[in-house]
Amino acid sequence: MSFTRTLRAVGGAVVAGALLFGTAPIASADQIRDAQWPLRAFDAEAIWKISTGKGVTVAVIDEGVNSQHPDLKGNVLAGKDFIDGGSAEPEGGDTHGTQMAAEIAGHGHGPGGSAGVKGLAPDAKILPIRDNGLHAGGFSSAIRYAVDKGASVINISQTGSSDDADPAAIAYALKHDVLIFAGVGNDGKGDPDAIQYPARYPGVVAVGGVQNSGEIWSGSNYGPQVMLTAPAVDIVSAGDKGPSLYRKGTGTSDATAYSSAAAALLRAKFPKLSAGQILNRLTKSAGLPASEKGISLPDQKYGYGFIQPLAALERDIPAGPKNGPLKMPKASSSPSAENPAASAGSGGSSQAVEKPGWSPLFIAMLVGVVVVIVGIIVGIVMAVRRKNRRNGPPPGGPGGFGGPGGPGGPGGFVPHPPNPNNPYQQQPSGPGGYPPAPPTQPPGR
Repeated sequence: MSFTRTLRAVGGAVVAGALLFGTAPIASADQIRDAQWPLRAFDAEAIWKISTGKGVTVAVIDEGVNSQHPDLKGNVLAGKDFIDGGSAEPEGGDTHGTQMAAEIAGHGHGPGGSAGVKGLAPDAKILPIRDNGLHAGGFSSAIRYAVDKGASVINISQTGSSDDADPAAIAYALKHDVLIFAGVGNDGKGDPDAIQYPARYPGVVAVGGVQNSGEIWSGSNYGPQVMLTAPAVDIVSAGDKGPSLYRKGTGTSDATAYSSAAAALLRAKFPKLSAGQILNRLTKSAGLPASEKGISLPDQKYGYGFIQPLAALERDIPAGPKNGPLKMPKASSSPSAENPAASAGSGGSSQAVEKPGWSPLFIAMLVGVVVVIVGIIVGIVMAVRRKNRRNGPPPGGPGGFGGPGGPGGPGGFVPHPPNPNNPYQQQPSGPGGYPPAPPTQPPGR
């Protein structure tokens, strides 16, 4: 099934945008693991010796998750449906949310979980939230619900138009130390409006897609908001039931899921790091294909590069500032966004609160005090000048400008030229870099 989202545009125009396409049922479960090339590329077996995402909850805001899929059963929590008000299970035939959940936290099945799909963070828990953002409030209610239910990573592998309530919800998530990942879209465009919402919002980690060669996937939208890239082509994952138990797809949806999974691995390994510091580890350890070495970062197509989870887990990377490379959202202009008490009452109107003023007598007294203080200061300055004319050393001597203790001397202010290097510039490649696999071309739309 081709997964589509209806995008709400300004002026009422309606546009259909495919977020995952080229899906088709694939072979039996005993061939599934070998077909999951990102796991080999990431060296997942080495990763799981360090972190499996245990103790971390990832919210998947999508079309629902099949909690009874054999590769997910036990890893899916009770969630919520913001579309119809029912359970967070998908409607018949809808598999997109299940695909994303399995790429994040699938555990496989059979002896030792050796068959079926395994996610990059197989011990993480999935909080399924059924929502498409096509109602008043956009994704805001789903984001807030995810935060309140304890998710520390939110995955939104879908696109839509902006909603006035979304920025405040994103700020709410960041205030509670929750990372949000979203796909940039699959139109292969790079115009000023190419990056779609919610990936376009400040505070959201916008994720593009690459092939297994590490080269950018031709369908990945690009622009200044792109933060990271991840595998997006020929991704094998969980599906529905019967012959559709497994699916293969291509799109930035999958890249988003793998990025969310990488964040879950890091949150389990480094529980004291802030959301921005987790992202800092992902950006500082990211890689680039040989053809792009030396480009200025962040790049509009690659961001800081493709994720390398093993390097992010193992490399010695300073924690850095709390917000890391996150572009923080501006404070909401709505008085009720974070302070309901400031909103209007049931009558629908509000009154301005009159601020108390200063009395004329108080102002006169204040002016008088200021005049006296200024006079004292002037007197002291004149006395010091007269004394310096008699006893002071010439300018430039000890204690003066240029002397010991002055600018340029020991203990003084030493000016430094600005650092031309971006603090999130590409770092040397380390363990866990991918891709080791030969390149393949993406399937047609």
